[in-house]
Amino acid sequence: SSALYTAEFRRGLEDSDFLHWGEGTVYVHDDRVAFEGALAPGPDYRLYFSPQWVETEQDFLRLKSTMVEAGDVKTFENFMVSLPPGLDPGEFNTVVVWCESFRQFITAGQYR
Repeated sequence: SSALYTAEFRRGLEDSDFLHWGEGTVYVHDDRVAFEGALAPGPDYRLYFSPQWVETEQDFLRLKSTMVEAGDVKTFENFMVSLPPGLDPGEFNTVVVWCESFRQFITAGQYR
């Protein structure tokens, strides 16, 4: 099935740096998120859906209660994350990759 939405992960976001970044295209489907590109490698990455644009750790922590965690990001190139039942991407506008163990913003893309 074709993607409902697409977004770009790009370098140069406010809290991205040479150790924490993503670059590529995100395809949001009704049951999964597919990413073509690369992420800076790191531990314990999670994919979140946010109802608002986020590009700093401070924004993420402030808005985390409004977000839904979609799942673990297990690879740093071309990942695929299956969405949990009941998650409707249309209720959000941004996907965020977050490093849970170090509370670090990695990257985000706004898809609508």
